[in-house]
Amino acid sequence: MEHERWMAEALAEAHAAAAHDDVPIGAVVVRTIDGGVGEVVAEVVGRGHNRREVDQDPTAHAEILALRQASGTLGSWRLDGCHLYVTLEPCVMCAGALVLARLDGVVFGADDPKAGAVGALYDIPRDPRLNHRLEVVRGVQAEVCGDLLRGFFRERRARRPR
Repeated sequence: MEHERWMAEALAEAHAAAAHDDVPIGAVVVRTIDGGVGEVVAEVVGRGHNRREVDQDPTAHAEILALRQASGTLGSWRLDGCHLYVTLEPCVMCAGALVLARLDGVVFGADDPKAGAVGALYDIPRDPRLNHRLEVVRGVQAEVCGDLLRGFFRERRARRPR
């Protein structure tokens, strides 16, 4: 149930991207801490959604923006104790950033067979040659995440002049 909860937050970010005609991908960084007496407390420490079109920045992916915000919130580039929830399987750039940020894990919705680097084309977060590995959970609300992307591209194709 917790994965569903946080993926819903990432989906809200994806809708924000679609609102300014960016590919609807959203991400949140969730930090989990020991609340004492056996209680675990989780909170969103970073949010992001695609802003490549708005910012005219090829690196303005949802994951990168969420990591930047989380690092600012926590005052550290080391995001141990955190998981990233993202609506689409991360690309090579983003998967590399997840490893470099020392996240505990990544949870994603839809697979990306054309550019995914968390199992589809590559498996960067679990590559034993790297100095850090992440837990990976795939397919959380995959149908909802995929439908949002398919609908966005269907609408974009319909608007193209013929």
